[in-house]
Amino acid sequence: MNLLARLFGRQTSDTADWLEATELAALLKSPSPPVVVDVRGPGEFTGPLGHIASARNIPLDQLPNHITKLVAEPRALVLVCHSDRRSSAAAKLLRRAGRTKVAVLRGGMMGWQA
Repeated sequence: MNLLARLFGRQTSDTADWLEATELAALLKSPSPPVVVDVRGPGEFTGPLGHIASARNIPLDQLPNHITKLVAEPRALVLVCHSDRRSSAAAKLLRRAGRTKVAVLRGGMMGWQA
């Protein structure tokens, strides 16, 4: 079973799966990489921790304006923030809106940079 199927094929609740930085790095190199959504503010996105190269910046407080588009996105979503609290909240919102195939980067950008 490939990594995407293993990670995103088992969700049954309104919570997201957790993804380790090494797993995300491998997925980003795959033929069908997930969409990375960074829910930090613009200042954090461009700040000292930087951001994942392919990430889209949609701050958590603006997420409701993008729910329809994100729920309809055919690729898997990986949410990231500074640690993983805001991205967990974002995942909960998306799951309640009917989104499947969503994961949270464990440790957020701090974990990614480590």
